[in-house]
Amino acid sequence: MSDVQQRIDQMVKGNRVMLFMKGTAQFPMCGFSGRAVQVLKACGVDDPATFNVLEDEAVRQGIKDYANWPTIPQLYVNGEFVGGSDIMMEMYQSGELQQLLTAKA
Repeated sequence: MSDVQQRIDQMVKGNRVMLFMKGTAQFPMCGFSGRAVQVLKACGVDDPATFNVLEDEAVRQGIKDYANWPTIPQLYVNGEFVGGSDIMMEMYQSGELQQLLTAKA
């Protein structure tokens, strides 16, 4: 595992809710990242751990390999990859995301 992959792994496993996004939760830099933050807030997660991939090109590329998922944002809950903003939205609408976020680790 490369240094970048180890850093990503530590972030994913060290935070119950981890969102890799463009920008910050307070200032998203793309619509998809903004929507991901809004979905988390709607589920009662006001302070997710986030990482701004625009500030670190190695993580921006490495996160795509980590989950074998080509797009950002990427949400991880309890160390498991959940998906991007479209999947988050679908899971939110079905109630699945709320259940996942309220379940104990």
